[in-house]
Amino acid sequence: MKTVVSVSIGSSRRDHSVQVRLLDQDVLIERRGTDGDMLRAIRMIRELDGRVDAFGLGGIDLYLVANGRRYVIRDALRMARAARKTPVVDGSGLKHTLERRVVRWLDREGGMPLRGRRVLLVSAVDRFGMAEAMVEAGAELVMGDLIFALGIPVPLRSLRAVDRLARLALPVLCRLPFTMLYPTGEKQEKVSGGPKYSKYFDQADIIAGDFHFIRRYMPPSLSGKVVLTNTVTASDVTLLKERGVRTLVTTTPELGSRSFGTNVMEAVLVALSGKTSEQLTPGDYESLLDRLGFRPRVERLNL
Repeated sequence: MKTVVSVSIGSSRRDHSVQVRLLDQDVLIERRGTDGDMLRAIRMIRELDGRVDAFGLGGIDLYLVANGRRYVIRDALRMARAARKTPVVDGSGLKHTLERRVVRWLDREGGMPLRGRRVLLVSAVDRFGMAEAMVEAGAELVMGDLIFALGIPVPLRSLRAVDRLARLALPVLCRLPFTMLYPTGEKQEKVSGGPKYSKYFDQADIIAGDFHFIRRYMPPSLSGKVVLTNTVTASDVTLLKERGVRTLVTTTPELGSRSFGTNVMEAVLVALSGKTSEQLTPGDYESLLDRLGFRPRVERLNL
């Protein structure tokens, strides 16, 4: 049996375990949160190193990406280096393959043509592949990297603007404690949206990107909206339904009553392939996804 563990600095309340059969192999998938404790996450990786087939880094990105450039987050690198034997991935490989495929599928086959649709992508440097696919499909894209990560009320409306921001800011920001940039631990359970943020949600037809940013800043009403995101639990789905979301789309499939993050699913692909993430090319990821037949989860929450 293959074993995949996502070690997350997010809330332990979101922990989950499921056993599935993929490509004629049994795979045990676990998500273990450390409630924002980075040192505990590092200890966990060291303890499990060599005993599992692949690690996913949860609640944190190893890389932020803009226009083909990768920027390494220092705190995530400390976590990744705790493993000496087991491959470690953060989901960025799938964000640039699977998430592009999902956007194209929605546009061409999923009954959700994107041309002219107003899309709020809460962070483009976290999901640059999704951003590029949205632009290619003709969506009117607003990116909230300054708004939600830094509290600066300036929407970005072009990939060129994201690239300029990345070149100027990410070399510095990636060296800061990650907790300054992203909700971790108990902060993931809080919803602090208000008038400062609601107008960006109100103006959009589709809310896309990282769920913790969406949850933290969403307004009381998301009536009629489509949410395109990654990891959601049953309670998250209930919350979105209560807020009036019409359709929920997750880029990863539902396994054991929830969708796992891209870091988990990338770790699954690495474990199944028997290769390291450095050895896997985008073409390899595409081939594995084709063999697995992964499809996005689409759930109608309100009519």
